[in-house]
Amino acid sequence: MTKLLIAVTFLMQTLCLFSGTEWNQFRGKTGQGHASAKLPIKWSKDSPNLLWRTEIDGTAWSSPILVNGLVVITNSRTSTKDNSLELEALAMDGKTGMIVWKCSLFSYPNMPRIHRKNSYASPTPFFDGLSIFVHYGNLGTASLTPEGKIRWKKVFSYSPVHGSGSSPVVHDDLLLFSADGASDPAIYAINKIDGSVRWKKNRSSDSKKNFSFCTPLVIPRGEDFQIISPASDYVFSYSLNGNELWKSHYPGGYSVVPRPVFSSNMIFVSSGYDLPTLYAIKTDGTGDVTGTKVVWKTSKLVPRNSSLVIVDDLLFMAADNGVVSCLDVFSGSTHWNERVGGSCSASLLHADNLIYLTDETGKTVIFKAKKEFEKLAVNDLGERSLASLMAWGETLVIRTEEAIYRFGEK
Repeated sequence: MTKLLIAVTFLMQTLCLFSGTEWNQFRGKTGQGHASAKLPIKWSKDSPNLLWRTEIDGTAWSSPILVNGLVVITNSRTSTKDNSLELEALAMDGKTGMIVWKCSLFSYPNMPRIHRKNSYASPTPFFDGLSIFVHYGNLGTASLTPEGKIRWKKVFSYSPVHGSGSSPVVHDDLLLFSADGASDPAIYAINKIDGSVRWKKNRSSDSKKNFSFCTPLVIPRGEDFQIISPASDYVFSYSLNGNELWKSHYPGGYSVVPRPVFSSNMIFVSSGYDLPTLYAIKTDGTGDVTGTKVVWKTSKLVPRNSSLVIVDDLLFMAADNGVVSCLDVFSGSTHWNERVGGSCSASLLHADNLIYLTDETGKTVIFKAKKEFEKLAVNDLGERSLASLMAWGETLVIRTEEAIYRFGEK
């Protein structure tokens, strides 16, 4: 296969040029937080551009996705009476917000232990144009039709420690997800058609704390592709058949959450807890590249949870305390840092040269994507939110603890 064909194939996949997949996965069609349209900059619970608000019975921090005109989410419902847990997926009509189908997938008589900020349905679904793939970590994985009918469902057992967070990723016929638990941390590639395991690759590391929660990213490598998968102590690169291509060490890093981003033949990854450090790493290496392919690193105001976004040669990231930094992609030098919001877990969204940051109180701050800080708007829904925003055309879909909102011109 020629390099030109590989480049075209990658472009088609990342832009999701098949029907109904405008925002089909965690962080949108590129998986890196970019929307192609001009989005609303002002909204409130009673603003004229509120298209609909649908209350959801349950708690989840997965982000919404778009499936053939439907807004699809995963959800968890718990019972304090008998401590039971129900995991489900549901779809809302994009025009009205009315729930058009609901699919119950996994039931448990007892609620497993999770972190207080986590939920039982934190991973975001993936839509490949034919099937919806939902993932609840060690609690279950399933494939659904766009109409909400079950194609298959499986449980892949491991111990995630604080609950699950890695969203599923589809590439060709593979469904990829991280399974970095307390022991035997690994990455899975399963057959998206029937849920059978194609390969499982154990991490070649000896971490003191094995658990991490990062969503993989598939990027080009020469005339092929590689899977970038951050885990505890190392970020790994794998071939599509599960061979480890390279790895880079970040000492002591664990509980890694932010999804990597790719630009200028480099990936940018945060090492997670306890001291988050951002690394810029060339992606053409082989073996242990810690001493040869790391271009720069910084530990100043690096996020533990929020995924960053790159616009041209500017890198934007939001630390957990709401301080946003703008860095030079090539050198890591800082153009500015400003306290933009409160505590935040949601990932940054870029649209029309603007950056959107939603903090955990439900307040979204919008600022310009440029070398000088310029705040444009603040919108407060007054409802707790840890989910990342979804863009749909020139509208915005927001998930809070209580409801799903859609804002845009009527």
